[in-house]
Amino acid sequence: MSISAERAPIVTALLRDGNRILLCHRSPRRRWYPDVWDMPGGHVEPGELPGAALARELREELGIDIAAPAGPPMREFRGDTFDMRIWLIEAWVGSPANTAPDEHDAIAWFTEDALGELRLAHHSYLEMFSKVLAANRAAQ
Repeated sequence: MSISAERAPIVTALLRDGNRILLCHRSPRRRWYPDVWDMPGGHVEPGELPGAALARELREELGIDIAAPAGPPMREFRGDTFDMRIWLIEAWVGSPANTAPDEHDAIAWFTEDALGELRLAHHSYLEMFSKVLAANRAAQ
């Protein structure tokens, strides 16, 4: 699947720390996907490379620094009005904090057993999160 210039390009990070992942709760006041748990990320600005956009978004939303991903995303997802690239991020500098309270009213780490209780931004997320956490268990 290729990313189209006519559709809004979005980059997101699946931040994994061992057996848990970090999600952001989108504010109920958000126009798109309000009151759901989602991955941190955002829009790619005109002329910006997707990896650089992801690094910028994580700095803005979580106050952490990552190396811009050089390889392909782990997953691409096409919505009605956007194309999203998702990268697995397992290394960063800093402690994630909610530095964009206008966008998210909470951030939290979740283990696999807690994920099924959440209202997620997309129905396919739970399977993707479970696969990433299972791969981590298998690698240990």
